[in-house]
Amino acid sequence: MLNTVTNIDARSPLRGRVRVGDKLLSINGHEVEDVLDYRYWSYEPQLTLVFRSADGGEYSVKARKGEGEDLGLDFEEYLMDRPWGCSNRCKFCFIDQLPKGLRKTLYFKDDDARLSFLTGSYITLTNLSERELERICALKISPINVSVHATDGALRAELMGNPKAADIMGPLHRLAAAGIVMDCQIVCCPGWNDRGQLSRTMSDLAGLYPGVNSVSIVPVGLTKHREGLAELRPFDRESAAETIDRVEAFAEECLQRLGSRVFWCSDELYLKAGREVPEDEYYEEYSQLENGVGLMRLLETEFMAALRLAEPDEGAGGRFTIATGVAAAPLLEKLLQTAHKKCGKIDGRVYAVVNDFFGHTIDVAGLVTGGDLIAQLRGKDLGERLLIPHTMLRHGEGVFLDDVTLEEASEALGVPVTPIGGSGGELLDAMLGVSY
Repeated sequence: MLNTVTNIDARSPLRGRVRVGDKLLSINGHEVEDVLDYRYWSYEPQLTLVFRSADGGEYSVKARKGEGEDLGLDFEEYLMDRPWGCSNRCKFCFIDQLPKGLRKTLYFKDDDARLSFLTGSYITLTNLSERELERICALKISPINVSVHATDGALRAELMGNPKAADIMGPLHRLAAAGIVMDCQIVCCPGWNDRGQLSRTMSDLAGLYPGVNSVSIVPVGLTKHREGLAELRPFDRESAAETIDRVEAFAEECLQRLGSRVFWCSDELYLKAGREVPEDEYYEEYSQLENGVGLMRLLETEFMAALRLAEPDEGAGGRFTIATGVAAAPLLEKLLQTAHKKCGKIDGRVYAVVNDFFGHTIDVAGLVTGGDLIAQLRGKDLGERLLIPHTMLRHGEGVFLDDVTLEEASEALGVPVTPIGGSGGELLDAMLGVSY
């Protein structure tokens, strides 16, 4: 257990009573093995905690706080344990398609149920022991995100390179029966788990609703770094259209029968098919935004709502450039022109950055590297500032995937490079030059 206290917040009820360097052993008589135990057992307002001091002695502390309020302790590892690595060898694994020379953390494959609950990452359930499955059910660890891909056992095992992957419906049934809410994804590979296999998977998962709350269908991402890997082909216009039609037809059946569509295709599939993404109401609660489902529609909806409140004379931020991935560039150009018609002082342009680093089949903004940004925009008239989606940067840090920093990009391009948030309102504010 990596349960040594490294920081105690100023407002923590344990401030002055627990020392940095002590180890948390139990809460209300329950052993704390990792962050899930810590979060679950510390939920109550009255707690008795047992610690071990640096000299080996144990002591207990009673604490009162608001129900559900955090205790305000930080530990040497966020999980209070080592993250669980992935035991699969998926034919479509994106990490296997990374070039050499990136920072080591990018090559680590996690398959950790705790991270699914805490950060929204997807897990396959293949390395979940019986004890861990029972603990998730007992502690009501919900919601969790599950990578399903296929419910045909033999196909799933082959796709994921792991015989243990074949049994997916058993764990899904147990989790659903325990009241665990699951948001699932299907990484769809043409010729493998599309068409009839996709229909089978959707039918099986729909039978678990509302335990299976939502399912995203996303196209396989293939970089140019696939030497020695399985042969896979990307979606083309025809196969993307067929998949959309199949998913939308089944989703309509679910809407009539279950009250929810449950299944949604990612925006990327609509772009590959040359189709407009559906309207706002189609996405219900936007439960699969993190998987790129409805992201473009919500951005436009929020942007237009914010623009209706803007005054025509707003826009004093000077000339600017927005750099994004190839996929999102047409939408951002459309929003920019729409905003300029109302607020004439808005003076900007959009550049689509082609992904030379991963390959031109990768067109999302979140995988644009600092090197490509610099190489393609150096010497361009970028105005007074360059705006980029915050998804280009590592979460919480000013670093691109290739370790280029914001400062290095700004210096190389001769203008401040500013990340902007993902909402439509933040995008409009950035265009208007509003700062907080």
